[in-house]
Amino acid sequence: MFKIDVDVPQHKSLVSVKTTHNRGFNAEEVSKDCVSKLISVSDSTHPAIREQANAYKSQMERIVAYYMREAIRSDRTTVYNALIDAGHPKLAELIRRL
Repeated sequence: MFKIDVDVPQHKSLVSVKTTHNRGFNAEEVSKDCVSKLISVSDSTHPAIREQANAYKSQMERIVAYYMREAIRSDRTTVYNALIDAGHPKLAELIRRL
């Protein structure tokens, strides 16, 4: 039998819920969540290092958001072409305009 011990920090929130109203999350919102999972900066870090780390984190949020928007555009192109191939040019045009 295996025994696994997991040390879970008590001061950190393990679960969070975020919602939107009548829309999905945009690239900026998702990129912020993504980067916050990848990069964290301790409150006890030296102020100069913390400032530099937070600047890096902000830059990464912008980069991730940019590439997410590119992926969204690429996916819409794929959907557009699939609708054209399926004989639905009007619906394809509506998707292209999004």
